[in-house]
Amino acid sequence: MQTLGFFKWLFEINSVQMWWYITRASGLVAYLLLWLSTAWGLAISSKIFDPHLLRNYTYDFHEFLSLLAVGFLLIHISVLTLDHYLPFSVAQLLVPFIDSYRPLWVGIGVIAFYLTLLVTVTFYLRRSIGVRTFRLIHGLSLVAYLGGTLHSIYSGTDTPLLSTQLLYKGSLLTIVFLSAYWLVTFIQGKVGAAKQVSEAPHI
Repeated sequence: MQTLGFFKWLFEINSVQMWWYITRASGLVAYLLLWLSTAWGLAISSKIFDPHLLRNYTYDFHEFLSLLAVGFLLIHISVLTLDHYLPFSVAQLLVPFIDSYRPLWVGIGVIAFYLTLLVTVTFYLRRSIGVRTFRLIHGLSLVAYLGGTLHSIYSGTDTPLLSTQLLYKGSLLTIVFLSAYWLVTFIQGKVGAAKQVSEAPHI
């Protein structure tokens, strides 16, 4: 019994704040997974891994990261209904901009979740919707990440912490760099393809 009492004290099981701790932790983990999935996807598109890793592996890992992110997002959302300190209704968690607690930033987070879910589902619909549609929808992952970042910064209670600020800034800079790198390689590929067409002998 003393051991059980110790763990209750250690993990604040009897505390009103327990669910708040869980939702904060799951939210931070979900953000890290969403960032890593986005960064990994940009690296795949830029062919950074091609000299070192098989594409089948990089695609599967990207899909795995996305599924993990969705899983922790679901934990983050569902636990809020159990929190007694700042309770959320199901409608507030599913409908953007109707909550009383920072409605703009919470609403952006809800939209980011829906976009993440949409992009993740398309992994399994690729053959049905076609490669072009798949890529267009997959491009929304960057919008989802940016929405998740805004949600985390402006509605997260851990934002004032220096470690959390460094996390957000460092991850965001990584995405900016990878996006710029992808754009440069994309333009170079288009220019190279156009040059080959113009230099091809005409019959």
